[in-house]
Amino acid sequence: MNSAKPLVDPDGARLPIKLDTTSNGEFEPVPLSPVNQAANRLAHEAADKNSKRLAVSRRNFLISACGAASTLLAFNVANAAAGNAGGFFDLPIEAALDPELAQARIGGKGEFIFDVQGHFVDPNGAWLQKLAPGVKPLSQMPKTGCALASEPGSHSYLRCLGPDEFIKDVFLDSDTDMMVLSFVPSKPDAEPLTIQEADSVRRIVDRMEGMHRLLIHGRVNPNQEHDLEAMDELKERWSVSAWKTYTQFGPGGKGYFLSDDIGTRFIEKARKLDVKVICVHKGLPFGKRSYEHSQCSDIGVVAKRFPDVAFLVYHSGFVTTVPERAFKGRGADDGIDTLIRSLIENGVSPNSNVYAELGSTWRYLMRDPEGAAHALGKLLKYCGENNVLWGTDSIWYGSPQDQIQAFRAFQIAPELRARYGYPAITPQLRARIFGLNAAKVYSISPEEVKKYTERDRIARERLAYMEHPEPHFLTYGPKTRREFLNLPGAGQP
Repeated sequence: MNSAKPLVDPDGARLPIKLDTTSNGEFEPVPLSPVNQAANRLAHEAADKNSKRLAVSRRNFLISACGAASTLLAFNVANAAAGNAGGFFDLPIEAALDPELAQARIGGKGEFIFDVQGHFVDPNGAWLQKLAPGVKPLSQMPKTGCALASEPGSHSYLRCLGPDEFIKDVFLDSDTDMMVLSFVPSKPDAEPLTIQEADSVRRIVDRMEGMHRLLIHGRVNPNQEHDLEAMDELKERWSVSAWKTYTQFGPGGKGYFLSDDIGTRFIEKARKLDVKVICVHKGLPFGKRSYEHSQCSDIGVVAKRFPDVAFLVYHSGFVTTVPERAFKGRGADDGIDTLIRSLIENGVSPNSNVYAELGSTWRYLMRDPEGAAHALGKLLKYCGENNVLWGTDSIWYGSPQDQIQAFRAFQIAPELRARYGYPAITPQLRARIFGLNAAKVYSISPEEVKKYTERDRIARERLAYMEHPEPHFLTYGPKTRREFLNLPGAGQP
């Protein structure tokens, strides 16, 4: 099986919970393991069998709650056979055939879902002029739309990352109530998404009466000329809700630390402008250069120095090549353990001003439930149950609905909880992670937002759409090393 391609069954229906090699463009796609391949195969076999038992088409089965439950149960079987018992999707086997039971377990019970890391790019922007040699620009490609998500050696999948697909995937095909639109690291003349384009999407949502649906970040690389000075305009003209920075990004491939002179000037400017939420990419390093700046040693230092600033650690320091296991003593020298160690060494207690964000981290660890159990368990224990934030890095991964459904069912095994002091993932804890924790960071009232999101135009459109839903279960980010290296700026500090 070619793990770089979407696994599709004979009638063309993709699995609703997506285990594939897709990257967000910040790390090289990682091939599926034999366990992942077995999980996908078992899920397709289960879909074939269960759809016949329910006398529905395979496509209709897969877009139902039973289809998602059946897929997650197949993943459990594959992981259990491989001896991976630390984490699992807590579903009764009857959920694969009982629509009401499946909906009750993975359909949600009115949670407030606030995704603090969303993306789209301008699929026809000037940044595509910086394509790698031999890569065709979109203007020279057939207009196939999103049904054909990739073409070998091209960027045709970027057509699916524009504002229309963003709104459909996030607000129609998923249970997301609210999202923060974020940015990727870039030079001012090579931004896949400019602040103007981000604001235009917010205005689109505003016209749909969804004024409570979308917030935007202001991208700041303080080691890049003019970025600190531009913070004033980002606040006054664009009303950014937080700052987004990448400490391993910078001129000549050299990054910075939040705790050094450059980082301190940035934090002080954020405080002066009274936008005291700083979102910093940590983990998912951009190659070898400035690797140390992708680690979290500076987080505890600045959290202790600036207790009035909220530091949102995007990706939580996660690195795809570092297995996530229990934190012991100093822990590992990379990955999430560098965040935990920094907090401990600087006396930053759980539920203080450091928040762990799950974008790409949870999506990747869905492939490794035992690693997911350790990662989530450590973050909940050391960052605090009030300080783990929901993020999906969508729409690089298509609609975030599969990540939502998988998280609704996920549980840390009792043995790991007893041995390492991890909490059980209760409905109350899930609700906090899904949105209540982030609402406090952004000073948002979930109740007030829900008043609008339950009756605005997007809610009405979604209600009508759900009568005949058309989810495509596609992912859009690079799936192969070639696509990754051809993506302008991918993995580059």
